[in-house]
Amino acid sequence: MELSRLRIEVDVSHQTLSVFGAGDTLVMRSSVATARNGVGETAGSERTPRGMHYIRAKIGAGEPSNSVFVARRPTGEIYSTALRAAYPERDWILTRILWLCGCEPGRNRLGRVDTMRRYIYIHGCPDDDPMGVPSSRGCIKMRNDDLVRLFDLVDAGTRVLIKE
Repeated sequence: MELSRLRIEVDVSHQTLSVFGAGDTLVMRSSVATARNGVGETAGSERTPRGMHYIRAKIGAGEPSNSVFVARRPTGEIYSTALRAAYPERDWILTRILWLCGCEPGRNRLGRVDTMRRYIYIHGCPDDDPMGVPSSRGCIKMRNDDLVRLFDLVDAGTRVLIKE
């Protein structure tokens, strides 16, 4: 399948991420977890931004599953429940990162509503984090195996629509 033809839709109300190909053919669907604070675009809100986005950068290719990332860099740690107990306040960003950039100036791009400057990602999370339940700090969390599959399917530049 031609990668440039793929597009992603995140449905916040159903807590799903779908990948569509040419002719709106469903390529992949996965349960996700969006922001526990709901939707919204303002910096500092810890809400998931709506509207049209694209994948600005793919980070973590080749890293092992459950690799821990801080500031978009692998720390060398592999997530475990013991590590979680040692750092209970950490926002666990694992395995891969798809960094999103907004396409709509004034809605999700530039100023206080800039998705990229808010560091909004599609990223992996601990396997015991619930999916289908809003629980992130603004990002879109996925199971690590699903994220690796998505990461391998899409290119930087792939469109991502986040809708309610």
